[in-house]
Amino acid sequence: MSLTVKIVLAAALILSIAVPFGAFAAGEKTRGRYKTALGVNALLFFGTLITASVLMFSGQAYAAGEAAESAVNSAAGMGYIAAALSTGLSGIGGGIAVSAAASAALGAISEDSTIFGKSLIFAGLAEGVCLYGLIISFMILGKL
Repeated sequence: MSLTVKIVLAAALILSIAVPFGAFAAGEKTRGRYKTALGVNALLFFGTLITASVLMFSGQAYAAGEAAESAVNSAAGMGYIAAALSTGLSGIGGGIAVSAAASAALGAISEDSTIFGKSLIFAGLAEGVCLYGLIISFMILGKL
């Protein structure tokens, strides 16, 4: 990957983070500004993701001797992607589960403080989803 492409990708990622902060600055906040900032953020982020994916999977044809080495490198790359997806998606799922369980638990505890232990179990079960994804990613990385 050339230096220019790396600079453009880095700039797009930085802008995808910086644009919402500029849009939500002090002053009158309108609904249109939120939608514009979210749209630009999504466009820059997913554009960078698609560009990086295209650059990652584009390659040159290899000679017969280098074909096996290329296949091993591709398999290792797919393994790293699988490990990252298992960790990331389980983290997102666990976060969603904890948000639902913890908010319900806090509401129930505010009415009856004797059910703290029971509600803690549900929040812990939701956090277990993240740990399972992390364990699976370690198993995938152990095979590489």
